[in-house]
Amino acid sequence: MKTVNVGIIGGGLMGKEVASGFGRWFALNDFPVKVQLAGICDLNPQALDWYRQIPGVRLLTPDYRELLADPGIEVVYVALPHHLHKDYYLAVLEAGKDLFAEKPFGKNLEEARLIRDRAVQLGRFVRCSSEMPFLPGPQRVIGEVLSGRIGKLLDIKAAFLHSSDLDPEKPVNWKRQEAYCGEIGVMGDLGMHVMHIPLRLGWKPNTVFAVLQKVITERPDGKGGRAIADTWNNATLLTTLADNNEKIPMLLEMKRLAPGETNSWLIEINGTKGGVRYNTKDTKAFWTFTRKGEQRWQRTDLGFEVPFPVVTGKIFEPGFSDCFMQMLASYFAEREGLLGERFHCVTPDEAVEAHRLFEAALASHLEGTVKSVSY
Repeated sequence: MKTVNVGIIGGGLMGKEVASGFGRWFALNDFPVKVQLAGICDLNPQALDWYRQIPGVRLLTPDYRELLADPGIEVVYVALPHHLHKDYYLAVLEAGKDLFAEKPFGKNLEEARLIRDRAVQLGRFVRCSSEMPFLPGPQRVIGEVLSGRIGKLLDIKAAFLHSSDLDPEKPVNWKRQEAYCGEIGVMGDLGMHVMHIPLRLGWKPNTVFAVLQKVITERPDGKGGRAIADTWNNATLLTTLADNNEKIPMLLEMKRLAPGETNSWLIEINGTKGGVRYNTKDTKAFWTFTRKGEQRWQRTDLGFEVPFPVVTGKIFEPGFSDCFMQMLASYFAEREGLLGERFHCVTPDEAVEAHRLFEAALASHLEGTVKSVSY
């Protein structure tokens, strides 16, 4: 079996999640490629120490250039703050490596375009992270829409909701400061997750009216003082899709100040014949609407139905680490030309399209007007 050696730049929370996925790669049934973590780069020695326990890791370095110079590493996953995406992503591509990138693929539209175009020029395989659609519920949502059973499209709602920022004493970090996460704020952090399925289904907004909120603008700096928290915490985007002469509303929400929501990703799609909805708050519940005789929302209890079969029994519930591993499997299957009809990761083009919307949304809020979104 072919082995692909991977390096990670940024050994924090998401770097560990990727390493965990590779560590249980054997759980995938008959997957055609073995993937192994070979190198890790992080400026923090304590972060590097965690990776010493992983078999196969032969390079631990604070210098990303040393990792990129390793001829045995073919793919690099980068999990760094948004303001570093452009320089590090380009460095990976120019070192002759394929890239698995964190969202939002650069802190603005200009950077996203630059990364995408350079990847095309160099012929590198690049995909962007967004794991939630790999859960069974979202996969069933997509299947219902493509089946045509919902009829003529009426409206769409998609959201990703957090609540931890409701605590005003939560220490500041780079995601709460515009200099590091970019002007688009929470849209950069959560927006790709919200846009993944709409874009994949061909739903590109023509117009957007956005309301952005900061609310808590100062936080502890973690050193006994206070720091400015100047990023947008909540984004509510009312967008429209064009269907002949009809306008179809699509409501998109990305919020860190959403009471009661720990980490809720949701989507609801309604049509003239039926509807579907799913929310990770109730992981197993898949809801479908029918109007044959009586109108009825019906719950289906889902099992472990994932694109890439694993050893886990069909009756069990999937979680975050499971959908993250499915996303990784999709990346490497597509890279080898073995994806088939299964769901694929966010493409560079889709990442750019999401940035077009975020840029228009930012302008809409600042001007208080409806803005067109050009593609």
